[in-house]
Amino acid sequence: MKENRICILGGTGFVGHHLTGALTSAGYTCRILTRRAERHRDLRLYPRVELREADLFDRGALAAGLGGCQTVVNLVGILNEGRAASFRRVHVELVERLVEAGPEAGIDRYLHMSALHADAKAGSSAYLRTKGEGEDLAHAQGAMATTSFRPSVIFGRGDSFFNRFAGLLRLSPRVMPLACPQARFAPVYVGDVAAMMVWALRSPASAGQRYDLCGPRVFTLKELVEYTARSIGRPTRVIGLGDRASRLQGRVLQVLPGAPFTLDNYLSLQTDSVCRHNALAEAGIAPTDIDAVVPGYLRRTAH
Repeated sequence: MKENRICILGGTGFVGHHLTGALTSAGYTCRILTRRAERHRDLRLYPRVELREADLFDRGALAAGLGGCQTVVNLVGILNEGRAASFRRVHVELVERLVEAGPEAGIDRYLHMSALHADAKAGSSAYLRTKGEGEDLAHAQGAMATTSFRPSVIFGRGDSFFNRFAGLLRLSPRVMPLACPQARFAPVYVGDVAAMMVWALRSPASAGQRYDLCGPRVFTLKELVEYTARSIGRPTRVIGLGDRASRLQGRVLQVLPGAPFTLDNYLSLQTDSVCRHNALAEAGIAPTDIDAVVPGYLRRTAH
């Protein structure tokens, strides 16, 4: 059988690390394109992994990086805009380059990471609209069989959700004002997301599909922050802000270093991140509950 060499864009991030482990364990060979390979030597600990430097926004460099691979996985995304990266550049323009360079390089299979309720026209935020536009572009081309994945917030060791709130809680004076406290999520485990992607690679019927991915339970944002506080042993009073105060918090905090919360984040939270249909069931994957994973890694980073 011909070897399926998989090229991963965004493979040095949180989901990328977990997906690389899942793919190599399943027998696949992976090539990870990155700007600075020397910063991610830990990925070479996985068997059958190659790190290659490339500018993903240079079509020629991208095509060269994809050469010799049959499948591409695009995990690249940002939650906040910065000087060097806008939502449109990362979520749309990169996909435009990829759907041109991929077939040129011989790619015939494309796995695309989108976001739950991404919608190019009706998305409540720029993040969700550009995610939706990029997803639509990925499916509109016909040269590569495309499958997209639309997860709720992803959790697991190294995540930027529970770990971020844990860091904020450790700095808080036992009181935390929280924007959009009633926004709802169904957190999905990164291992389940990776398993779904491996399943899709082996399932021809997944081509053309868009899969919503969620965990087994729905929580409000306030409930998740309170859960984090209990897990790190730091009892904190979480004060839910009303809509006007939440919007104001976004306008104020987005100008601080690191932009801990932005107006676009506020707008994203106006859409509940829960599934109408959880596609994990189609792959026979039982969704992992936060209780099975989160307390373990938060406790290890509590001190």
